[in-house]
Amino acid sequence: MKIYKAEAFIKLQNLKLFLILAGLLILSGTAYSQDFVYTPTNPAFGGNTFNYQWMLSSAQAQNTIKEDVDEFDPFADRDPLEDFEESLNRQILNQITRELVYNQFGEIGLTEGTYELGSYQIEVAPGEGGIEIQIFDISTGGETKITVPYF
Repeated sequence: MKIYKAEAFIKLQNLKLFLILAGLLILSGTAYSQDFVYTPTNPAFGGNTFNYQWMLSSAQAQNTIKEDVDEFDPFADRDPLEDFEESLNRQILNQITRELVYNQFGEIGLTEGTYELGSYQIEVAPGEGGIEIQIFDISTGGETKITVPYF
């Protein structure tokens, strides 16, 4: 009888093992999954805009290069008297330019033709979009073309 009980015990153990393996096999076949969706972190590439401040502070914390603020500030060491002198010079040059243009072209303004002012040759001609003004610098060979639209 002992042999029979031992055989029955082994068969029962085999049956339990078989049922456990069958259950695992069934459960593994019914696993669920979902689509992988990539969302960028950087707001410049479509990520959440609330990440901007965190990314900026993180980048600034990692930055080991310290720049000299005064070196890049154009107004740091400006002298008000030099600014005044520069502004006055600009106004005087603008007034002289206005008088030269008035003396050259008169009250009528620009008329069609070719004009020479110093080292500049100015050609005024009607164009398809308006009056075309071509300015040629004789000394350097530089050239600029301006189109003033009709009103």
